[in-house]
Amino acid sequence: MSLTLRRRRRVAIAVPTTWTGRVKAQAVKTGQRVSPMADQAKLVAYKSVDDARRWAAPRLENAAHRVEVQLAPAVSSMLNDAAVRVHPGRSAKSRRWPMFILVSGLAIGAAGVLFYRRNAQQWTEHMKDSASDASRWAHEKADRVSESADSAASSVSSRADEASRKMP
Repeated sequence: MSLTLRRRRRVAIAVPTTWTGRVKAQAVKTGQRVSPMADQAKLVAYKSVDDARRWAAPRLENAAHRVEVQLAPAVSSMLNDAAVRVHPGRSAKSRRWPMFILVSGLAIGAAGVLFYRRNAQQWTEHMKDSASDASRWAHEKADRVSESADSAASSVSSRADEASRKMP
């Protein structure tokens, strides 16, 4: 509904001016009588509120201190316990396997390095022995070849001597 329609539908109540004047005069007299009581009630209320604040302030401070010292640690502990209970155990287990695999891999790698070094040392010693055996074998072979060469040379020499003697 628009404002214009509302204005048109209002009913005008005609109040005699004398009646409003009487109500106004009576309200003024009542106001003058109630004014000192209202001032006094205001002072009493102010004093009561001030007394209540003076009484409540140390108690609130004491309550705050107790909450801070006694209740807060208990609530904090309770919340931590609840968090531990609520925390899913699966994520803790899932961290164990990768760590286990990592540590196992490091241990196997360290063992591999130790075996490699030991085998390299054994191979070196074996090669030294083989080299000394090879040089000894080569030396023995050279001696045999030298002996057979000497014997062959002496045989050839003796044949050549015989052949030269047979020739006139």
